[in-house]
Amino acid sequence: MERKSKSLWDTKIVTRAAVDSLVKLDPRTLMKNPVMFVVEIGAALLTFTVIRNQMHHQAGFAFELQITLWLWFTVVFANFAEAMAEGRGKAQADTLRKSRTETVARKVKADGTIEEISGSKLRSGDVVIVTAGEFIPGDGEVIDGVASVDESAITGESAPVIRESGGDRSAVTGGTRVLSDEIKVRITSNPGETFLDRMIKMVEGASRQKTPNEIALNILLSGLTIIFLLAVAALQPMAIYSGAPQSPFVLWSLLVCLIPTTIGGLLSAIGIAGMDRVIQRNVMAMSGRAVEAAGDVDTLLLDKTGTITLGNRQATELIPAPGVLDAELADAAQLASLADETPEGRSIVVLAKEKYGLRGRPLSSLDATFIPFSATTRMSGVDFDGRAIRKGAPDAIKKYVIEQGGTVPIQVDEVVQIVASSGATPLLVAANNRLLGTVRLKDIVKGGMKERFDHLRAMGIRTVMITGDNRLTAAAIAQEAGVDDFLAEAKPEDKLALIRKEQSKGKLVAMTGDGTNDAPALAQADVGLAMNAGTQAAKEAGNMVDLDSNPTKLIEIVEVGKQLLITRGALTTFSVANDVAKYFAIIPAMFAGAFPVLQALNIMGLKTPESAILSAVIFNALIIIALVPLALRGVQYRPLGASALLRWNLLVYGVGGIVAPFIGIKLIDVIITRLHWA
Repeated sequence: MERKSKSLWDTKIVTRAAVDSLVKLDPRTLMKNPVMFVVEIGAALLTFTVIRNQMHHQAGFAFELQITLWLWFTVVFANFAEAMAEGRGKAQADTLRKSRTETVARKVKADGTIEEISGSKLRSGDVVIVTAGEFIPGDGEVIDGVASVDESAITGESAPVIRESGGDRSAVTGGTRVLSDEIKVRITSNPGETFLDRMIKMVEGASRQKTPNEIALNILLSGLTIIFLLAVAALQPMAIYSGAPQSPFVLWSLLVCLIPTTIGGLLSAIGIAGMDRVIQRNVMAMSGRAVEAAGDVDTLLLDKTGTITLGNRQATELIPAPGVLDAELADAAQLASLADETPEGRSIVVLAKEKYGLRGRPLSSLDATFIPFSATTRMSGVDFDGRAIRKGAPDAIKKYVIEQGGTVPIQVDEVVQIVASSGATPLLVAANNRLLGTVRLKDIVKGGMKERFDHLRAMGIRTVMITGDNRLTAAAIAQEAGVDDFLAEAKPEDKLALIRKEQSKGKLVAMTGDGTNDAPALAQADVGLAMNAGTQAAKEAGNMVDLDSNPTKLIEIVEVGKQLLITRGALTTFSVANDVAKYFAIIPAMFAGAFPVLQALNIMGLKTPESAILSAVIFNALIIIALVPLALRGVQYRPLGASALLRWNLLVYGVGGIVAPFIGIKLIDVIITRLHWA
């Protein structure tokens, strides 16, 4: 389920962002963004200079004031972009806070008695009892019982889920409500450390840490800023020597237009928006680093059951033995499955009904003795009307038939081998000492999986299916699903070894898991997506938790990560490219008087030196606001190869970054000259 995001220009978010953009003018806050910090220093110095010049009644007040104001606007607009991204997260956090409920917990004391206390007083290790209609007071694991739980407050899904002790579906979340039965829960978190608390902190973008790539880009932007700062500072001595000394307003305008202010102003917003897009998909990322790593994933490990397949084998075909009619086999298979509550047993009843028109018979109408499925006997069945009907594993049924004095036709053995070699699971059905035929059970691959794996392959991602099945079954499912490779008969140490092998080749690996046995692999993987319904060990080992417990969500997370990286790359390309037009605006304005030949660079035909400089500064500020929607929504990811993506990026954002400022600066120049601003 994808959580709906607030509208991009939601009034409450915009209002909050406008206020926050002024609060962020605090130099202590802005120092984290070196590019915009330099712009703020320039704006502050020019503000002081404007006031001083006005006190001395010096000319040029209007031009100087406009330059100063637009430098302040540049900083405010950059802060606004970041505040907008944070605001979307804070709006979601507010919604989550409303879902908090102060619950009364029934704590089990050491002597076995029950004590009612406030849920906020529970500590890790406490045991509580929760019955139907009550809210679970804190994150924990079911240690006794089974219950239906409403998790819609957390996941948004209305369908209840089953939580039970002793399996991989034992984790429960504080604030969710038990709908039926009673469970005993061991609390695994202290106050302020619950899953909901962690999620609120994560969706509030301000608490997000910068990723290594983002830090590296910040270092690059800082380096470019220092280089241009030195270059602009060196221009003044040359200008004085040439007889064309420049005012500090012109020099600061040149510096601000040359340093990468566009990407500097949008960089934080891009990262925070990436986190927001993950949250919209009901996934809690422990850090921005995990989201970014998802964009660089080379190998994707997916569990077969529940991820690639529907999770339960289903009966797809009944194959009668020689001399047995289809209807006789279907009738016996259905009767032997009526008391079989396993998914496989229920699917046989459905197949007999849909394909052979046999209605399921109520147990009370038959004077029969039902034999439930047992792991010891590996078969189930029914005795009635002098018939002993059995259904189960081939070797178990063949042994049963022989013990009853029957024989096993060679044709049945051949069918069993054919079914097994095709990747399906064979079951045999017998009545007394006679084999009636074979049931084909098959893992059903989810619809659209092959197309999704083709999509991942186009991204350059290798997919590996992990399963505990034998190699024949695994190979058949892998071929049908379209994965690149598979790991059969996988044990926890096998998963861990595979991840380490891939990482030793310099690849980033992602995987999903929900059980305690998945914890080592989740911890080793670069992107470990744990299921919220899984064990506490799995959730603590991974660096992402899927609230919907949908293993295929990992495919979406990879796309979000790639979108984040591509958005950052595209806007960085645009930011660097759009400086080109500013050279043709400001350099002629500064030196054409002393060196008339430089007037040839004024290819935009800007009216005056003042209008040229002011137009470039205004464009430099407005382009940040213009790109806010793109930074927040992200550049659409196209599953192309690296070289094709680079060409597309250079064509659209490189060429676009050069062309857009020429048009924008010229339009602004026309407007401000007509308004007599310069």
